Amino acid sequence: MTRTAFLALSLTLAAAAAGAQAPAAPTPERSAQLVRMVRQDCGSCHGMQLTGGLGPALTREALAAKPPEYLAAIITHGLPGTPMPPWSALLTPGEARWIAEQLANGFPEEARKQTR
Repeated sequence: MTRTAFLALSLTLAAAAAGAQAPAAPTPERSAQLVRMVRQDCGSCHGMQLTGGLGPALTREALAAKPPEYLAAIITHGLPGTPMPPWSALLTPGEARWIAEQLANGFPEEARKQTR
């Protein structure tokens, strides 16, 4: 088993052991903040449209074989030995899971404020 495969399996098992039930959805305000964070911060490596760049694509098609628990664990803990940092200082486990589920379903566009 390669180091990457072992790490992926470990992250998946850790997420499952943590009782990876679907958390309550964030408030609409926090959801907007999370969407902006993913589009801006994650987009700096994964591409502004999340279609890939330094990091892999985060499109629904690219993530189809990866369960939300696995994605949430990577968001939370990062991937050692890669540029993927842990986001646990800025996100709760529930928020990481919400982001993972949104990615798996096709991530929403950032809401634009109407100016008049």
